[in-house]
Amino acid sequence: MPVTAAIDRRNQRNAVLAGFLGWTLDAFDFFILTLIIDDVANAFGKTRPQIALAITLTLAMRPLGAIVFGLMADRYGRRIPLMLNVIFYAVISVLCGLAPSYRVFIFLRMLFGVGMGGEWGVGASLALESASPRLRGLLSGLLQEGYAVGYFLAALAFRTIYPYANAHYPGDGWRIMFFIGGLPALLSLFIRARVKESDAWHEHRTDWATYRRALTAHARRFFYLVLLMAMMNFMSHGTQDMYPTLLATFGYSKARIADVTMISMIGAVLGGLVFGYYSDRSGRRRAMITAAASALLVLPFWIAGFSPLVTVAGVFLMQFFVQGAWGVIPAHINELSPGAIRGFFPGFAYQLGVLCASSIPYVESALGEVFTYRQSMGLLMTVVFLAGIVVIALGPEAHGTSFRKQPLTADS
Repeated sequence: MPVTAAIDRRNQRNAVLAGFLGWTLDAFDFFILTLIIDDVANAFGKTRPQIALAITLTLAMRPLGAIVFGLMADRYGRRIPLMLNVIFYAVISVLCGLAPSYRVFIFLRMLFGVGMGGEWGVGASLALESASPRLRGLLSGLLQEGYAVGYFLAALAFRTIYPYANAHYPGDGWRIMFFIGGLPALLSLFIRARVKESDAWHEHRTDWATYRRALTAHARRFFYLVLLMAMMNFMSHGTQDMYPTLLATFGYSKARIADVTMISMIGAVLGGLVFGYYSDRSGRRRAMITAAASALLVLPFWIAGFSPLVTVAGVFLMQFFVQGAWGVIPAHINELSPGAIRGFFPGFAYQLGVLCASSIPYVESALGEVFTYRQSMGLLMTVVFLAGIVVIALGPEAHGTSFRKQPLTADS
């Protein structure tokens, strides 16, 4: 029995690690573009909003990835689709670095969105189905903050590698950053060798008719999750994607922007863990509302740029609270999803929410060029936080529900 328990714990750890690393490396590639917008714009002779459109289109394509890889995950298991997904987005990242024109670059970023949309749902279902319900909130926070760690690593690469890439390849240094994004393909070897298929998937193996029945029976729940995820993505992408550009308008150098970004992502990781743990004790909605309301309170410091110290404190606290709310999401929406289609249902709802919120980087950029980025982002995010708090408060909760058909033992 102790040997079996040790094996189960190792399987749980490997599943969570695979989901965490998949999301980390996915986020690395996505956020690299937010840091090099100006250089990519110069390379293709385009404006900032035109490159910001690539970010919007990446986000808009994520629902397609959720459909393709989510259906595969429910039908054929979580492991193989996750491996294929990681290889797919790694290859597309390398191709982005080879893009000969703006149109090709846009098309490749759309394909990357397909890969990005597939990773979260499959990785989250594999990780959380393998985890103990007692620790689900904490592990949810850890899993989700792979996204923040990816942004941190992108900023670190921008701070340390990018200057040398630009020095050796003037005008093309940005391409090197996308080549680095090809390294995640190695993660597929770890998944194949170390990650076991979840027992919950074996219990809930399904056929195509199950999708129609489950979606019909849970249609109201599904539309609520789409609305919730739209608000959550407005919060996340509204406070992250164009923030390096805002700092540039304050006169910050590229090195200083990278430093501020890394500090903000340390806050994000801590916030995800703290509020994920808090949600295990107090409930999912209460933790999310507390985090979103706190983010609204620190918004003036985040946007004002009074001084470097205030800016650093503001962005640290902003991401602590925004990603604190996000740390609850993997557990929350997987608990609200029917077990038979858990690979598809939460991931597709999440990515449809992304689609609804995908305009935020472009809108912030377009309004920022007409007015100021401070005015554009400050006003939009005030509205978003207020609306998000209302949506969270009005929704359901299934805190601690079992993902298994069979009763769990105390050690499960």
